[in-house]
Amino acid sequence: MKQLLLIFLLFFFALETEAQLNDSITTSKPGWGNQPSIIQFEGVVTDGFNYWEDKFTGHWSGIYLGVNGFMNEDYSSYPEEESGFLDVNLLRSTVLNLNLIRFSQSLQRTRNTIGLVTGLGADFQTYFLDKKTSIEQTPIKIEPIEKLYDSKQKSKLSSFYLTVPLLLEFQIPVKYYGNRIYLSTGVVASKRLSTHTKVKYRENGKKEKLKTPDDFHMPDFRFSGMLRFGYRSINLYVSYDLQPLFQDGKGPELYPFSFGLALFSF
Repeated sequence: MKQLLLIFLLFFFALETEAQLNDSITTSKPGWGNQPSIIQFEGVVTDGFNYWEDKFTGHWSGIYLGVNGFMNEDYSSYPEEESGFLDVNLLRSTVLNLNLIRFSQSLQRTRNTIGLVTGLGADFQTYFLDKKTSIEQTPIKIEPIEKLYDSKQKSKLSSFYLTVPLLLEFQIPVKYYGNRIYLSTGVVASKRLSTHTKVKYRENGKKEKLKTPDDFHMPDFRFSGMLRFGYRSINLYVSYDLQPLFQDGKGPELYPFSFGLALFSF
């Protein structure tokens, strides 16, 4: 008798537990006749992800540091002895990207793994010239000028841009839906706000610098192809300009490129 009573109590406890678990799923009133009840799935959430509520969040905003240089160089419009006057020291030619604003838009109705990303950022771009030369602007084109002060002088060309991207991004959930591998590609439009050359040198043991602002026949707008890849804290990018650094016929034909990684993303 005691064994039957114990079995009855265990069975009653199991039914009560199952009823409590089923309370997490909301059902509508029973249908007419043999029609099944309708289950409301909005309350069913998988671990860290909800197909109905989570929004697509792209990757752009953050602080990025990279290096930049030139590809497909053509100095055919200059004398042979002046060829390569804008050769850069790649390891010292840096670009700092401050991507401050990001907007994301999903392209799917019931998922959030494909979308468009845009925003606003700023690029501080510096080319550290490998030779002891600088450039000056003439009405016809830019010309190399040699300013030799001492053996430790430094010469560079710097520009400041305002940037707006338009990227198509694909995301792949990994283990937990909050951790995703992403790949994005698209075009970045940039507005040049300022450009200058700078030569640093020593004279009589004192540090001096000669800074010359100008547009140097560079276009006011540029368009760059960009590829971005990342997972969690690792965010990498590669960029290649779709037009030369200088206006047609105003300088050597050089196509800027850059690549780098995120120091901090948000």
